[in-house]
Amino acid sequence: MSAEAVAPAPVIEQEELAQAGEILAAVQHAFSGRVVGQERLRTALLVALLAEGHILVESVPGLAKTLAASTLAASVRAEFSRIQCTPDLLPSDIIGTQVYDPRNHTFETQLGPVHANFVLLDEINRASAKTQSAMLEAMQESQTSIAGVVHKLPTPFMVLATQNPIEEEGTYVLPRAQMDRFLLKEVLDYPSVEEEVQVLERIENGTLGRDTHAQAVIGHEHVAWLHALTKRVYVDPAVKRYVASVVAATRGDALPAEVRGYVDMGASPRATVAFFQASRALALLAGRNHVLPEDIRALRHGVLRHRVHLSFEALAERVRVEDIIDAVVKTVPSP
Repeated sequence: MSAEAVAPAPVIEQEELAQAGEILAAVQHAFSGRVVGQERLRTALLVALLAEGHILVESVPGLAKTLAASTLAASVRAEFSRIQCTPDLLPSDIIGTQVYDPRNHTFETQLGPVHANFVLLDEINRASAKTQSAMLEAMQESQTSIAGVVHKLPTPFMVLATQNPIEEEGTYVLPRAQMDRFLLKEVLDYPSVEEEVQVLERIENGTLGRDTHAQAVIGHEHVAWLHALTKRVYVDPAVKRYVASVVAATRGDALPAEVRGYVDMGASPRATVAFFQASRALALLAGRNHVLPEDIRALRHGVLRHRVHLSFEALAERVRVEDIIDAVVKTVPSP
């Protein structure tokens, strides 16, 4: 074996899968005990947690995004921080700053709210571009720099950012470089009538409200074990090629002819990596030790909707990016 060869990860045994299933079931039960419905959001949050990624959520207000993030954090005994983004928010308000102590004539570093395990950036598109860029180092390198000193972020660390697609006044478009940092983008819809009635019933019987909190069901050591287990999920070379082919099909002349004029820019190689990481997490959630092509197709919207950028023509004709993604995936032969 050459020095550059990498030994394959050991096969995940059934006992390990069963243990992971019990841990994940406990977290999902704790989540469902506080959040009504929102199965797609629950799955996306767990995939991001297992894959050590970040998630961008787009929806109108009032769809339990804050509740979902805080519940997940509480269920894994993690520190939760919420940052309300506004146009006057400064980078130092997020990452921290140095404060002068007149008693000792020294500067003390005060870490900002980003130094938590789960960070909710509420309405991220209301923050200025300078403030948004302050999150790039944190999301990509898991660290912040204050006065030239590097401060590592805690483990686990996950950012859940939300944006309101309805109100555009006083908002800033997220730079493409920052959009690419998010493992997944989830778009939420309104709950059903039955789910809204269930919310009212939980408020009435006292199981949902300001004074109720989710119980911790696992700890950081369990999350670290799940992270290591996720990295051992097997991805066949044929599935890897399928992933790369799907992402490549979103670019330039590789696009299907019927949608080529609707795409301004295709997905970057980060999309390929995101598919690889997220599909492993999704397979583990399903109780499997290997990735299937179906996992890639199930993740296609979450991985690509914020990485395939539409042209002016598509926006003018109100073409949905999900429809373009579906057309692209159909052209790629499945292994």
